[in-house]
Amino acid sequence: MASSEGFSGSPTSVAAPVTQYGVTKPISMAGPTEADLQRSRDLEKFLVEAGLYESKEEAAKREEVLGRIQEIVTDWVKQLTRLRGYIDQMVEDANAVILTFGSFRLGVHGPGSDIDTLCVGPSYVNREEDFFFLLHNILAEREEVTELQPVPDAHVPVMKFKFDGIPIDLLYASISCLVVPQELDISDMSVLYNIDEPTVRSLNGCRVADQILKLVPNVEHFRTTLRCLKLWAKRRGVYSNVTGFLGGVNWALLVARVCQLYPNAVPSMLVSRFFRVYTQWRWPNPVMLCAIEEDELGFSVWDPRKNPRDRTHHMPIITPAYPCMNSSYNVSTSTLRVMMEQFQYGNNICEKIELNRVKWSALFEPYLFFESYKNYLQVDILAADADDLRSWKGWVESRLRQLNLMIERDTYGKLQCHPYPHEYVDASKPCAHSAFFMGLQRKQGEIVQEGQQFDIRGSVDEFRRSVIMYVFWKPGMEIYVSHVRRKQLPAYVFPDGYKRPRNVRLTPHQLSDKLSHGNGVAFQTESGEKCLKRKKDPDGENSEQSRREKRKSPDRSQSVSPEIISCKRCSTSPGCSTSDLDEMNGLAEGNASSNLSIIGCCSGEYIGSISTAGSSEGSNQGYDNPATSRSDLCDDSKSSVEDEHTDQKRVFQDGFLEEIEPNAMAAVVLKSMNGAVDSETVQNPVIRHVEFDVNSMRDENLDRWMVKPLLLRKKRPRKPAVRVSV
Repeated sequence: MASSEGFSGSPTSVAAPVTQYGVTKPISMAGPTEADLQRSRDLEKFLVEAGLYESKEEAAKREEVLGRIQEIVTDWVKQLTRLRGYIDQMVEDANAVILTFGSFRLGVHGPGSDIDTLCVGPSYVNREEDFFFLLHNILAEREEVTELQPVPDAHVPVMKFKFDGIPIDLLYASISCLVVPQELDISDMSVLYNIDEPTVRSLNGCRVADQILKLVPNVEHFRTTLRCLKLWAKRRGVYSNVTGFLGGVNWALLVARVCQLYPNAVPSMLVSRFFRVYTQWRWPNPVMLCAIEEDELGFSVWDPRKNPRDRTHHMPIITPAYPCMNSSYNVSTSTLRVMMEQFQYGNNICEKIELNRVKWSALFEPYLFFESYKNYLQVDILAADADDLRSWKGWVESRLRQLNLMIERDTYGKLQCHPYPHEYVDASKPCAHSAFFMGLQRKQGEIVQEGQQFDIRGSVDEFRRSVIMYVFWKPGMEIYVSHVRRKQLPAYVFPDGYKRPRNVRLTPHQLSDKLSHGNGVAFQTESGEKCLKRKKDPDGENSEQSRREKRKSPDRSQSVSPEIISCKRCSTSPGCSTSDLDEMNGLAEGNASSNLSIIGCCSGEYIGSISTAGSSEGSNQGYDNPATSRSDLCDDSKSSVEDEHTDQKRVFQDGFLEEIEPNAMAAVVLKSMNGAVDSETVQNPVIRHVEFDVNSMRDENLDRWMVKPLLLRKKRPRKPAVRVSV
């Protein structure tokens, strides 16, 4: 457990010579006041009660597991050395070294967290055959090893497993020497000689962790602050590198930079300054702990002057070890927008904490994702058993970011996506199941044109084609993508198994979340808290009564996820949903009970869906049957966080912000190009035209209406027909 020593003493004195940490001078050398020290003690008490620190028994078990893995890899290398025909002395000297990185190396791991490990072996032991085949088989034969999952095609190739219940992520790096020294200095530049790019990325995890600990002024304060921010990011749904948010190393680098800017601050001050700095940071100016180092080894480093792709990065967070890379290249315009909203939320709460208006628990209130949007994409992942689901889910999850980019590309950025990194499980399904959700909303300030529609079936179909390329596919692996309204969310996404009542009384902090995306109007009460005020309706009581009727939750029997009838890849059954007539065609939200519709699936016949319309009035043109009307997919909603302190002074002026941003040439280049790149380049936008035939929409087998797309190369003139376009 981290020590709280230093929180109870008197304020630290400011040293005469100002020590510079990082690429700029500190913003402030001021130490803590007595109130800051008390808030730091309260913060650490909260973190302990939240269960972020492991016991001594758990720590001892982790060390034991690492020792046993060290024995296994050493025996593995000796065995390979003997098979390669080396002399007995070489076999005796043969060795491999196990190093740690990530949260374990930084000292911020908690109970149940995995251990990021790196195996460094000699030059004659390779990754493709020796590591992912021979060592994999050795581990598979051991009783202590469970859930063994090799991921050789990852950006950083890794083997995941549990050893005696402890999750392990094991990487491999082969360095250019015949005997690996037991006391290997991973920070030495010589370890990078004559190695390939995947090996460099594998080594960089350990090298970056060591550099971070060297570049922060106070390691204990850094660790406590990082624990706090990681917990906050998980509670607020912005902790996931694979989904397009930030992972462990990204948060560590952001926290380390704030520690450099406030070298004498204690954790309570650092948490507050963290939100204060990054709510005002002018992205894409990079966050750097030290100057970017270039070497003659020839590895590519992050430099937007030379590398055009580096100019497309939205939130550059540069690693401090050579070769310096952008650790947050997965961040998109949508995920950056979500994170900036959450930074503003954290800044508002920290200001209240400093005024003693709320406690630390208010900062960690969970984000009400399923209360924040009116429309969602639901991605259901199924497999025959838990082992197959683990590998299949990992592959699909790694592709979800591309679905986000494809949708924004095909809608020209007018339809914004918010991927939620939490996984949900429907235990009632006969197959192993996992589900992810993505919030949808129209871009704020976008002018709604009459009849405008968002047809995202092409994006979903492209995503489907990329997913089914999985080389380790097995029978039973399925994926279904559905458009579902908030009223139709399945029960298993809610903590208690049922929907939150619409008239629930939210806390002030949850209310600020609601204001980010809802249509309510904020006002300030006499007590200083925020409340929602409905817009006045000239119809008076009658309109109020109609609102209550509209807000009534639908019957639970109607609020179900798409029912997967077949778990076979080659199934051609159209029965991918138990939605009835109205559910398939999405009536307007005021009088409809659902709008669930299957957009696409990866197996069997392509099942078309109603294109997500931008206007319910415009979508009904050409139809006499009211059951075929379409409602607005993305109602206008607020996407910016309301600031509760707009009338207060800013802590520091915008000009002072210049001092906290590095003056590197890369930053100047990015600043000059800010706004030139709107999103990551996937493909050029394509306007899609899809023809539908109303007469063939009747499905006699399931006794419901559904839209079936006609292949354009097999056009058959049928009337009446409607052409739907973006």
